[in-house]
Parts: sequence; structure tokens; C-alpha cells
Amino acid sequence: MVKPMLTIKPLKLCFIIGFIICLPTQAADLQHVSLNKPKSTSEPSAPGKLLKKYLNPKHLYLRSSTALIMDETDGVVLYDKETNKKMPIASVTKLMTAMVVLDAKLDLKKRIKIKRADRDRLRGSKSRLSYGTILTRRDMLKIALMASENRATKALARTYPGGHKAFIQAMNKKAKVLSMKNTFFKDSSGLHSGNVSTARDLVKLVSAASKYSLIREMTSQGKSYVTDLRKGWKVEFFNTNRLVRRKNWDISLSKTGYIADAGHCLVMETTINNRPMIIVLLNSWGKLSKFGDSNRIKRWLQKAEKRVASI
Repeated sequence: MVKPMLTIKPLKLCFIIGFIICLPTQAADLQHVSLNKPKSTSEPSAPGKLLKKYLNPKHLYLRSSTALIMDETDGVVLYDKETNKKMPIASVTKLMTAMVVLDAKLDLKKRIKIKRADRDRLRGSKSRLSYGTILTRRDMLKIALMASENRATKALARTYPGGHKAFIQAMNKKAKVLSMKNTFFKDSSGLHSGNVSTARDLVKLVSAASKYSLIREMTSQGKSYVTDLRKGWKVEFFNTNRLVRRKNWDISLSKTGYIADAGHCLVMETTINNRPMIIVLLNSWGKLSKFGDSNRIKRWLQKAEKRVASI
């Protein structure tokens, strides 16, 4: 007895065949749509550009004559004021000094003695390092960056291969490598008013310095100490940037500076609302103005971030 063959109604058969034939085509069509869908031009694609839409420069009053704020994520400048003006940069110079020392791969454990040749003959600035003090090169670097010690900075340049002259040449060569076209150095500490740069060049300096883990570590500590190896005495000191000791600030690198010709200066790499920023402030009116400006910048950015988040 022959078993009857399975029968499929014509209507169902058409449906199944149609489904099988159309399935790859539909998948291909979906793929085509997803790959070729035009991008919306109504909103900026980069986070920094989006934030900038909600930042009003007229609502940010700063006491620094030169200022620049850059979103590091995509390199967008969020605020700029006289950023191409060439001016003295005081002890911000010491970031370049640190990079030149570290680039030379000198022995950081080597003992260096403070000599009379390291005193400040130009401006007569005071120092906590008396003549005869012996520190390791690492400690010299630390106290130069954190406490802006000029004698330590001069000692670092003096003990560089070729001496002070070769050190200054290395600083200017490094500036060229970093495409800091409007920057020039005449001394290692920043006491010389001939150490000049622009805010746009200093963004490059901060960005380059942040790639050195030791510079980040040393410039972001609130306080520390160095050991005078003559008798084992410890010399405690504080970071010249008081903001690194504030819990409401997340700073990964910073440097302050002051001479009369430069005014009060501050450069730093910081994170505000999970957004990495570089801030450059030059020629602030008063001793505390650079810190006040930093707080004003932070509130200005946070207000804009809230507006972006509410979209």
C-alpha cells in the first residue's frame, strides 16, 4: 500500500517560498541602510564641540590677561583669550627643564651639591636649600617642580653634560621638536624674562610633559619632602599650586610661576566632569587670582555640562 504524499496547500507553499527568497534580500537591505544612512548634521559629532555650543565666553570673567582651555579628548579649544601673544612664562619653564633632564637619561640617584654658583643673581630670590646641601638628582627635580626651587633648577642645569649652556640649547631644541614656534628659553628656572611663549605653545608643553610619569607624579602631589644627605635631614615643602590639595580638584599635572614681568601664571592638566582638560592662565592680576580663575572656569564648564546632560 503506497502512503499518500504530504500535501501543502498552494497558499501556504507560496508564503514559504516567498519568505525564503525575500529573507536575504531584506537582510541585505537592512545592512545597506545601516551603512549608508547619512549622518545627522544637526549636532556636532565630537564631545568637545557639543559642549562648546553651550559655553558662553561672555559669562566667564577672568583676571588672567591670557587664557586657554582645551578639551584634551578631541583637541577642541573651549575658550581662548590672547592665546597667540608672546610673553614671559616664569617658572612654567621648569616643565621643560624636567623633560630635558629626563630625556638625557641621567642617573637620578646621583648626589648633587648646592653651590654658590646656583644662587639667583638676577632677582635675588630666596631658597630653602643652603649652600652645601646634597640631594639626589631625583630630589632636585622634585623640589624644582613642586616648590619651584630655583637653586635646585640651576644645579640640574649645571650638572648636565656640557653644563648650563648645553642645557639651554637642549631646551630650545626640544621646543622646536614640539613645534613650539613662539617659544624661547634663556635660563632653566624662568627667572629670566627672556623665557617667552604663548598660551597655544604652552598647551603643547603641558601635553608633552604629561607623557612623563615622573613629572605627573611630582607635580600632582600636595606636599612632600627631600632628604639632605649631609646629615639625613628632611626638608618638607608644599606644592605651589594649592588646588592639588583640594579634594574637589582632580589634577594630574601642574606648574605655577611668577616674576614681575610675567605676572602670576598657572598651567595644568585636570579632569572636570570626567572630561580631561588643559588650562593655561598667564599674567594674572594677583597672587591668588589664578586659583580664583581656575574655580570660575570649573563652575562655567560644569554649568554647560548640566545643560548638555539635560538634552
